[in-house]
Amino acid sequence: MKRFSQLIQELELSNKTNDKISALVAYFSEADDRDKPYVIAMFTGKRPKRPVNTALIKQWAIELSGIPEWLFAESYHSVGDLSETIALILPPAARTIEKSLADWITELASLHGKTDEEKKNYILDAWNSLNSQERFIFNKLISGNFRIGVSNKMLVNAIAKQGEIDSNKIMHSIMGKWQPNEITYQQLLEGAHVNTDNSWPYPFCLAYALDAGPESLGPTSLWQAEWKWDGIRGQIVKRNGELFIWSRGEELVTAQFPELHFLGDQLEDGTVLDGEILAVKDGKVLSFSTLQQRLNRKTINKSQLNDAPIGFYTYDILEHKGIDIREEPLAKRRELLKTLINSLSNQNTIFLSPVIAFESWEHLASLRETAREINSEGIMLKKLDSIFHTGRKRGDWWKWKINPYTVDTVMIYAQKGSGRRANFFTDYTFAVRDGEQLITIAKAYSGLTDKEIKEVNSFVNKNAIEKFGPVRTVKPELVFEIAFEGIAESKRHKAGLALRFPRIARWRKDKNADEINTLDDLRQLLSAQELGQD
Repeated sequence: MKRFSQLIQELELSNKTNDKISALVAYFSEADDRDKPYVIAMFTGKRPKRPVNTALIKQWAIELSGIPEWLFAESYHSVGDLSETIALILPPAARTIEKSLADWITELASLHGKTDEEKKNYILDAWNSLNSQERFIFNKLISGNFRIGVSNKMLVNAIAKQGEIDSNKIMHSIMGKWQPNEITYQQLLEGAHVNTDNSWPYPFCLAYALDAGPESLGPTSLWQAEWKWDGIRGQIVKRNGELFIWSRGEELVTAQFPELHFLGDQLEDGTVLDGEILAVKDGKVLSFSTLQQRLNRKTINKSQLNDAPIGFYTYDILEHKGIDIREEPLAKRRELLKTLINSLSNQNTIFLSPVIAFESWEHLASLRETAREINSEGIMLKKLDSIFHTGRKRGDWWKWKINPYTVDTVMIYAQKGSGRRANFFTDYTFAVRDGEQLITIAKAYSGLTDKEIKEVNSFVNKNAIEKFGPVRTVKPELVFEIAFEGIAESKRHKAGLALRFPRIARWRKDKNADEINTLDDLRQLLSAQELGQD
């Protein structure tokens, strides 16, 4: 536990990738082998079921510390993290105890089915034997909520470096179904469990955003251009007579999309396809808001099947006749994919994502401007000789998105952030005008510089009108331009509209609140979007 606590502290104190990788390499070189699978599981989102209700943890902490509930609430609002707040307010430990991370997690798992009194006795005894940092880690183990800025790719690179193993093999091994209490660290590194599950997908190949003009990429003849579709990235896996559909989030979603089940009969065993799950009707890609009607549904009714029918736009083939072909160049994989898709009978549901023919980078730029007409986000650029990498590799795949929609809004609510931003108001709610009223339209917390955050924080402290728990109502004076990817009708929002991926584009100090956009402006934008216009 002490070594894991030290790792978390090192990761939190650094914002440099190389320093974090070095800390991870050191940990996997020194830690108990029993602990390592648990760490990998936590960092890759394999969260165990929470053994104790959060409300009870909070109640026991207040009782043990002897502070009033209002002071705990104020402390929590100031710190911004429940686990850290509890660790800080508890009295000093009366003793110390040495246990491995694996032992702590196993003991916490054994609390399932115990009475609240038994759980309380165990938690209080644990708190009484851990220092403040260790208590913080212990509390995080209960919630399973470790947000420490370690991506899957960073973790994989560190493990690969420490074990001198190819990173692609590591990424494949840690994806999918395995439990940290059922596998050793060495077995995980070797991928001993990989072939036991027919459903295994491959790690996804991702693209970097194009941060310069496409002419910087060299001759157009080296590149393949495709539309960037706005759906759910997925892989279709057919092995040993079974069909599996995976989302990029490593979620098995086969049951949610019955339109694609015919592939179980038509795809040859040992086939893995990469592509995009989209709402498609009469050969036309529909908006993401239409696709949302089908997501996370346990049952699909006839209305949903009719209003938001599903299609799969294939980008790539990763496994062919049981052979991993990701190391083959894109051009060769594309020819295999084309032959496969043309051999399927139901081509109203599965499509070959079209390659865009273009004569020059200027020509492609003009085609990119038409992307919204077909509900595309822009263009993907893939090098014809590129392999299917694990994660991102700069230089081979690029995404060239169209410029986002923007709207001028006024800030009306502010709330403090969490972690390093716990002392600043960084979570804002924005509104547009509807006649004489202000109607909330979006929340956003990214897009401002540290200097601007301090300026806004000072404004909130001086101009707060009302307080609702951690939320402050502020004078409607600060105007911000909000960027977003799309707009849709929503019954859950007072405005009747919802913005997709809202973020702060810039602080419009040149405008006042009388000049912001109106709700009618957004409704007109929605109508234009539905007509396929910019």
